[in-house]
Parts: sequence; C-alpha cells; structure tokens
Amino acid sequence: MKKHLSLALLSMIAATVAVGSLSAEEAGHQEIERQKWSFSGFTGQFDKAQLQRGFQVYKEVCSACHGLKRVAFRNLVQPGGPEFPEDAVKQLAASWPNQITDGPNDEGKMFERPPLLSDPIRGPYHNDNEARASQNGALPPDLSLIARARDSHREASWYIHPFLMLGDILNAYQEGGANYIYALLTEYSDAPADYKLTDGKYYNKAFPGHQIAMPPPLSDGVVAYQDGTPSTVDHYAHDVVAFLSWAADPSLDQRKRIGWQVILYLIVTTGLLYLGKKRIWKNIKH
Repeated sequence: MKKHLSLALLSMIAATVAVGSLSAEEAGHQEIERQKWSFSGFTGQFDKAQLQRGFQVYKEVCSACHGLKRVAFRNLVQPGGPEFPEDAVKQLAASWPNQITDGPNDEGKMFERPPLLSDPIRGPYHNDNEARASQNGALPPDLSLIARARDSHREASWYIHPFLMLGDILNAYQEGGANYIYALLTEYSDAPADYKLTDGKYYNKAFPGHQIAMPPPLSDGVVAYQDGTPSTVDHYAHDVVAFLSWAADPSLDQRKRIGWQVILYLIVTTGLLYLGKKRIWKNIKH
C-alpha cells in the first residue's frame, strides 16, 4: 500500500513539473542564462578596466541612438567608476558630437555649446519626437538606469520558486538586469520558419515577443580594444553591460564597503555589550 502511495505521489510531482514546463514554453518565456560578473554578490566590485572598455563600446556603438542623461561626464572621473583621467574626459566632453542647448545669452537667445564636465552624456536626439521620427516610430530608451529597469525571468513550479527566491536573497543576487541585457545583445538569430516576423523587426530570443526594432548592434571587430582584450561580441556585451550596471548604481563599491564596515562594527559592539552585561551582573544572584 505504501509503495503504491509513493508511486502515485511521484507521478503527481512529475505531472506538475511537466505542466509547469509546458506552460512556460507556451508562454514564450526565454530562460536567461546567468553570467559571471565581478560586481555580483556581497563582496563584488566593479572592474575599472572593464568599465573603461564598456564605455568605449557605448561611445562607439550605443551612443549613436542612446543617451545617458543621468550620468555626467564628471562621473567618469570619480572613484568607483571607469576613473578616466580628468583632462582626457574634458577633451572627450569638448569633442562630444551632441551639443548642449544653453542660455539665454545677453541677447536673450538660446545657443549651442560643447558639453562641460558637469553636463550629462546626451544621446543624439533633443527630444522623444525627434528620436521617433529618426527611428521609424521606435523610441531608443535612455540607458542610464536600464540595468535596474530590466530583469530576467526565472521559470519554476510554484513549490520550487520560493526556494529559488530565498537562494537569491541569501546570495545577494541583483544581476538579473545585467543578465537580461547581455542576452538581448547576444541572442539575435534568424526567425524560425513558422514564425511571422513583422517588416522592420529583428528576431531576438531574449526579447519578450521575440520581435525588436533595434538591429543587432554588435559584431566581431566592430570596436578595437587597446588593452589586447579579444574583439568579440561576447567581450563587447560583457563590458558594456558592466558599464551600464555601474551607470545605474555608481555607488555600489562604496555601499558594499560601508556595509561590511557596519557589520564589523555591530559584531564588535555586540561582543562589548555582552562582556559589559556579564561584568555588571556577575555578583547578582538570579
């Protein structure tokens, strides 16, 4: 009898898992593979060299359509980021192709000027209407917070999902957006034969619905690294995603350092309070 109950229970579990997998497949969700990032976990920190390469990819590829309006040129100099030399960033800002509208001047008119260190890193368009008109109705999003605005989707049965979430909490997992953007940049492919692709769209396995207006932005050799890093799509994607993750959370390194200092302080304080309590009450009978 017990044997039959065990077999029935196993059959029910297997059926539930199968139904969960089928519903995920029918829903069209693409499982996003988790990547290894230097800034992940409790002790992770940004890699300065990777951030510099990532900014190079952004500048030479992504800036043709996307801006970083919440990132100023001076942020590229500050500790915890790419940490470019200040003089080099001043020259970069002065030569940036997208001018800043400023004013009014003494004559009451607005004028265009080169960006300063205090100015944001703007995209090529002055407003959303101009962007849509140039991109056949599609609006290129600002990339300042894109690594936090997006997230990856994990499919699991209802009884497994809470344990996955608990594992993410214990591991301080917060790289879902980075994994999604990496997948988005690298998962372009030809559409299946039975899939109807809208004109002007591109097939992308990671994008919801699999149709995206952005053409594949990366290809091998499109950016020439100066430090000997291989010029491949995989390296481009990892580097630019790391840079966008920093742009969305520029204080990550400092925040983690302060967090560990606070934890150490609380441990020491707890020990001192315990020793003080033992000393004060040692002669009192309970």
